[in-house]
Amino acid sequence: MPVRTVTASQSLNGSITFLTSMATTNPEANPPFGKNTANSFPAVSQNPLSRYKQSYNPGITFAHEDQLPKLPIPDLESSCNKYLGALRPLQTGREHEETTAAVQEFLKSSGPELQERLKRYASSKTSYIEQFWYDSYLNFDNPVVLNLNPFFLLEDDPTPARNNQVTRAASLVISALSFVRAIRKEELPPDNVRGTPLCMYQYSRIFGTSRVPTEHGCQIHQDPSSKHLVVMCRGQFYWFDVLDENSDLIMSEKDVALNLQAIVEDARKTPIKDAAKGALGVLSTENRKVWASLREVLTREAGSNNADCLAIVDSALFILCLDYTSPQTGADLCMNMLCGTNEVVDGVQVGTCTNRWYDKLQIIVCNNGSAGINFEHTGVDGHTVLRMASDVYTDTILRFARTINGQAPSLWASTSPDPSKRDPTSFGDVSTTPHKLEWTMIPELNTALRFAETRLADLINQNEFQTLEFSGYGKNFMTSMGFSPDAFVQMAFQAAYYGLYGRVECTYEPAMTKIFLHGRTEAVRSVTEESVKFVKKFWADAPAKEKVEALKMACQRHTSITKECAKGLGQDRHLYALFCVWQRALDDEGAEAASSNGMSSNGYSSQAEDEPELGSPGHGQALALPEEGLQSGNTPSRPSTHAMPAIFADAGWDKINNTIISTSNCGNPSLRQFGFGPTSGDGFGIGYIIKDESISICASSKHRQTNRFVNTLEGYFQEIRHLLRQTQRRTASPNTSRAREAEERPHLSGGPMKSRGRAIPGVSGKNRALDESSSETEEDMLGGCTTPTPNSPDCKPSSLQPILTSTPPHVAVGGAAAIAAVPTAASTPEIEPPSSSPSSSSSSSSYCSFSTPSPLPSPSCSPTTDTPPPRLPHSVLSALTPSMSFRLSIKRRY
Repeated sequence: MPVRTVTASQSLNGSITFLTSMATTNPEANPPFGKNTANSFPAVSQNPLSRYKQSYNPGITFAHEDQLPKLPIPDLESSCNKYLGALRPLQTGREHEETTAAVQEFLKSSGPELQERLKRYASSKTSYIEQFWYDSYLNFDNPVVLNLNPFFLLEDDPTPARNNQVTRAASLVISALSFVRAIRKEELPPDNVRGTPLCMYQYSRIFGTSRVPTEHGCQIHQDPSSKHLVVMCRGQFYWFDVLDENSDLIMSEKDVALNLQAIVEDARKTPIKDAAKGALGVLSTENRKVWASLREVLTREAGSNNADCLAIVDSALFILCLDYTSPQTGADLCMNMLCGTNEVVDGVQVGTCTNRWYDKLQIIVCNNGSAGINFEHTGVDGHTVLRMASDVYTDTILRFARTINGQAPSLWASTSPDPSKRDPTSFGDVSTTPHKLEWTMIPELNTALRFAETRLADLINQNEFQTLEFSGYGKNFMTSMGFSPDAFVQMAFQAAYYGLYGRVECTYEPAMTKIFLHGRTEAVRSVTEESVKFVKKFWADAPAKEKVEALKMACQRHTSITKECAKGLGQDRHLYALFCVWQRALDDEGAEAASSNGMSSNGYSSQAEDEPELGSPGHGQALALPEEGLQSGNTPSRPSTHAMPAIFADAGWDKINNTIISTSNCGNPSLRQFGFGPTSGDGFGIGYIIKDESISICASSKHRQTNRFVNTLEGYFQEIRHLLRQTQRRTASPNTSRAREAEERPHLSGGPMKSRGRAIPGVSGKNRALDESSSETEEDMLGGCTTPTPNSPDCKPSSLQPILTSTPPHVAVGGAAAIAAVPTAASTPEIEPPSSSPSSSSSSSSYCSFSTPSPLPSPSCSPTTDTPPPRLPHSVLSALTPSMSFRLSIKRRY
C-alpha cells in the first residue's frame, strides 16, 4: 500500500481535542496532522490468520478446513430431472412439453460435453461453483443497495443503561472487536451441525473488506491487518484506531463511548443541509460503472486528500453509522437498516440514506439505541454474519454480567490486556483521537452527488416494507404437531400468495452447503406439485382432515428437497455452472481457465507478486449461506448465437431464474428482524426468523400491497393452527413442567396439607392438554358460529352433536362457512406423537414425522347438499376486527 497521509480536521475543536489527554498511546507515535497507513501495518501483520500459534492453542477456527470434502458435481441426468420437476408446477402442459423436449435434446447433444468440461475445470479447484458465483455478484452492475445487501435488526440491549445511541454503539464496537481478535488469533470455535464441522473461511472476509468497482466489474479488496474504525454521523466521516498490531483492543468501552460522543457533538456543528452536500457515501449507491468512474476521479492524483480519505474508508475494519433518527415501527426500522430513510427538506436530502457506505460491513445505531447490521454480500452469506451478530449480542450481555459477578463466563478463549494497565510504548503506532475526513469537493463530485442522491431517493420510494411479529406460536408448536418449522412457514408463503392472486409463482429459498469446502448455498425450489395441491385444497371448501393431510405431504416433499440440496445434490448451481462453462468456451478461454478479468480463483482481487496471499496458509478457503438478493437478473447475458444449448434457450430457463417470491430463513433470538429487497419488480423479498414461540417476518416489494400480503399471512397462521388443533390432540407444550403429569398419579401417602385449598381450574395436569388444544383466541373463529346451540337460526338442530358447554366451539376453515363443534373428550381422535421431533428450525436439518389420524368426528353443524351454507350471524360480523373481516372475504373469494 502506498504512503497515505490524512490531514486532521481543523474543525474538531475542544470536543475532540480534550480526548487527546486520555489517549493510551505514545504521543510521539501519534502524529497530530496525519497517519501513515503504510507504516502502521508492518509486514509481520499482513498474514494474521496464520501468525498466532500459541503453545496452548494451535488455532481451532480453521482446524477442520483440510478435512472438508469438496462440493460434489451432481449427475447430469439427475439434475435435469430435478430441473423438470421444479418447473412442472409453474408451467402449462404445453410449456412443460417444450421444456422436456429441450432437456432431452440437451442430454443427447451438448450436455455430456459440458459436464466433462466442468469436471476437468473443477479438478484443480476447491469448488466447481465458487468462481462462477463470485462473478455473478461482482459483475452485477445495478446498485447494491436494495438489490444485494441484506440487513439484520438486532433485539434491543437488555441492559437498560445501554439503550441510548452512544453507549449501545460503544458496546457493540467492543464486542465486534473481540470477535475480530478471536478470528485473527484463530480462537473462534468452528461452526458445526450435529458434530459435523462447517467451513469457516468466510469469517476471515467479514472485516477489513471492501467491494471496489472497476471498469471491468467489481473486485473485493481486503486489508487483513486493518486496525481502525470509520464512523459516519450525519453523512460525515471520522476514523480512529481501535486495535494494535497484535489485534488486541487498545481502548475500553468507556474510551470508545467518549470518542463517539465527541464525534456526535462535532457532527452537529455542521447544519445537516450543508453536511448533505458533502455526503459522499451516497456515491456507493450508484450504478457500479458510474461509481467506478467516480472513484477514478477521487483517486486521480495519487497521494491526494481524496485518494487518502478513500483508502482509509476502504481499509477500515467496518463502518459504524450513527443515525440522528429514532424509527418507531418495525417496518420503519427495517427500512432504515436496509436502505436508510428518504427525507427531503427544502430540496435537500436529509434522510439517513446519506449516512451509509454500502461497499462494506456496516453497524447501524439509531438515536434511541436500536441497532442493526447491513453487509456486503459477495463473499459472506447470512449464516456467517448471523454467527457474528449473535456472538456480538451475547458478548454485550456477558460483559454486563461480569460487572455483577466477576466469575461470569466469557465467549472468548482469551482477552486483550487491560488498556489502562499497559505500557504506552506497547501500543505501537496508533491514533486513538478521532479524525474527521474532509473531502475536497470538486465540481465533478458535487454534480455526481446531486444526481446519485436523486436516483437513490427514487429507488427508496419504489420499495415498501412491512413486518409481522406473530406471537401466536412458533417452532415449539410446529414440531409438536410433527412439522419441520421451515417447511411449515414456506407453505404459509405459498398459501398466502395463492389466496391473493389465485396462482403459484417461482419461489426460492437457499439451503446452506457449508459442510463442503468453499460451499455456499443451493437453491430450494419451494413450489412442488404437493405444495400446489395443498394451497388449492386450503382455499377450497374441503374437510379439515384433507387440508391437514395435504399440508403434511407438501411439508414432507419440501423437507426432502431441502435435505438433498444441503448435500450439494440440487440442480440450480450445477446447471448454472454448466451455463458458465459454455459461456467461457464461447470466449475461447477454455474450460480450464482459472479466472477472468484479473480475478483469482477464490473470487477476490489478484494480489501483486510481492504481496502476501490473503487468508490462512494451509487451510482451504470456503464460503457459506443465504444469498437473498441474487435471483432476478443474475443470469449472465447470453451471447447471440445459434449454438446455445437447448436447455438454456428454452423459456423454462428464464422462468426458473425469475424469482417472484425470494425467501430466506436466517435468525435466532438475538435478532428482531432480517430481510432484503425484492429480487424482481413484481415479486416479494421475504426474510423470516422462526423462534420458539413466535415468527418474525419482514416482507418487501415494489408496492405490491405488501401490507395486504402480510395480513393474509397472519390470517393463515391463525387458521392453520385451528385446523391442526381440530384434527389432532396437542401434547403438552415443550416448555411445560412434567411435574404436572405426576400430579395425575394416585398418591400412596400424603398428609392433610396436600389436600388443603381449592384447585384452580385449567392449570392442573389432567386438564392441561385439553385446555391447550381447545383454547382459541377470538380471531381463530373465522367463518362460523361463535356459540352454536340447538336454537341457533344459523345451525340445523338435527345435525348438532353434544358439545362441552364450557369449551368454546371450533370452526372449520376455508370455503363456505362450514361449522364444526369441539369434539368431546371421548371422541377426540388420539394422535400418537411423532417418535422424534425436529429440534432445530434449520432448513438443512429439519424433517417431518407423522402418524395417521383417526377419522374426524361428525360436525355438529354442517351444510347439506340441498341447503346453502349458513351465513355468519350479525353478532359475529360485528365482533370481527377489520383484519379478520378482510381475511374472511379473501376466503370466500377462492
